[in-house]
Parts: sequence; structure tokens; C-alpha cells
Amino acid sequence: MQKAIGVLTSGGDAPGMNAAVRAVARAAIVRGYKVYGIQRGYNGLLNGEVEELCERDVSGVIQRGGTVLYTARCKEFTTPEGVKKGAEKCRELGIEGLVVIGGDGSFRGARDLCGEGIRCIGLPGTIDNDISCTEYTIGYDTAMNTAVEMIDKLRDTAQSHDRCSVVEVMGRHAGWIALNVGLAVGAIGILVPEIPYDLGKLSAKIKKSQANRKQHFIVVVAEGAVATANTSSSEDIAKKLMELSGIETRATILGHVQRGGAPTLRDRVIASEMGYYAVELLNAGASNRVVGLKNGKVYDIDINEGLAMKKPFDEKLYRAADEISF
Repeated sequence: MQKAIGVLTSGGDAPGMNAAVRAVARAAIVRGYKVYGIQRGYNGLLNGEVEELCERDVSGVIQRGGTVLYTARCKEFTTPEGVKKGAEKCRELGIEGLVVIGGDGSFRGARDLCGEGIRCIGLPGTIDNDISCTEYTIGYDTAMNTAVEMIDKLRDTAQSHDRCSVVEVMGRHAGWIALNVGLAVGAIGILVPEIPYDLGKLSAKIKKSQANRKQHFIVVVAEGAVATANTSSSEDIAKKLMELSGIETRATILGHVQRGGAPTLRDRVIASEMGYYAVELLNAGASNRVVGLKNGKVYDIDINEGLAMKKPFDEKLYRAADEISF
């Protein structure tokens, strides 16, 4: 029987996932494997939503956002019974190895499948860049560039009306998007869940800058930072800043627009490189590994070790962004 490799995308979609799927499929086909695309993540695996992929099935997808394999959450797969069922589905199809593109939750599912005898390799796919064992995650660059483009447009109207714009970007548990986007747009304030902040101090900074002839301001807020100041929403942050500073302040939530759009060159290249590397690992007999980026180079690490790691926030870059924004 011809050996087979499966590939799925799980969790939130991220630009560049399609480039990774394309690389996995073609690298596997070149090595003589049959390739199965599993739709809607682990949910699709359990429900048999599986189709064989040939070379042409992944043509014209490298530039597309989202995931052509679709994605979904799967509560059943968090149970031992669900994992056993998934492993049986893989064996029915002759899938000896599975490439899982997603985040930490997806990697836990891959680890559990490994425990049932299915070799798995994880690829980091999330716009939040919050996977501890890698410097970079697929989709991160595109999301940041999308946010910068949107904020640049907001700046035009903020400048026209002498306003302060509070802009919420994605990042439920991590402030990486907010930090880099805030620095890139020259934000007067960057609020992230990793660093405590004081709206009174931020307001004083805005008023001091206003006294020095600056009339419009951008404040970038990670969605996970909202709760750290005992506020219920970005609108609440905007209201408090307006009360403290006396400057008209509006809130804008960029939302899921950050997940969409054509992936940037960096996301296409890194996703392709990681997908190719994953097939090399499976072809060499490896299992229970996560592919990541370390010192700018693709590498792999044991899933359990990767999940146990903690990712330090770049406080030096945060201080630099704060000190040069006035």
C-alpha cells in the first residue's frame, strides 16, 4: 500500500496556511506519498471529511488568505474517546503521518494522536505570534501589515478632527501585534496584557504632547489588555481617556479583518519552508515534533517541551516605543 500523509488546519485561520498546505502536499507527492487534505481540522477527521490532494489541487492557493481546508473547533477531540476515534480514522486511510497547522491547542491534539500511534508534526499557524517555542508564527506578518494599513487610514480622520483614536488589535493573551503595530504607526500609547498601564499617566503624556503642538493621537490596545485596567471594552478606555485629557476620543476595533487578505512575502516563504521541513521530518521517521523558527532558522522541538516553554515579552522594544512616542 502506498504510504500516506495527512494535513489539516485547526483553530483560528491565519494568512499563509495555504502556502503551508501547498508545500506539505507537493513535498510529500515528490517523495512518493499519497496526500490527504482533512477539512475542518480534527472535526473533519472524526467525520470523514477527507479528500486526496494531487499537485493541481494546491495550485493557485499560495496567494490566498484563510485556509482552503477550512477550520473548526472540536470538543470531541479533547476527550480520550475522540482521540482514539481520530487515530482509527487515520489508520483506515493508511495515514502514517499527519501535519497539523495551528496553535497550542492544535499541538495538544497532535501530541495525543502520537500517543495513539499516529506520527504528527505541528506547524505554528496563528496571527498572535503567541507560541512559545518559535520566534515567528504563520500569519503574524500579514496581520500586522493589515493593522498598520487600517490605522494609517484612521490617522487621516483623527488628524482632520484633532482626535485621539483608540484602536484595538487582536491579541487575547499576547501583545505582540499591538507592540509592533504601535511602534510602526507612532502610537502615543501601547497597551498590552504583559505590561501594567495607567490611563492617568497616558492621559498626562497626551496632554504634554498636545502642549507641544501635537493635535492628534493614536493609542493601540491589544484585546487582552482591556481587562488589565479594569475596563470592559476599548470604548470604555476611550471614554476614560477623553474624560482625563479633554480630547475627543473614538474607539475602533479592527477585529477579524486582521485574519484576512493575501499573505505577505514573509508569510508565504516561511510557511512554505516550514511545510517542506515537516514532510522531511515525517519522511525521516520523526514524530511528536513542532516546527519553529529560532535565530531566523527553521528547527524542530518535541511537542511536550515546546508546550512547556514560556515566551518572554520584548520589554526593551516596548520601552523604546514608549520613549520615542511624544
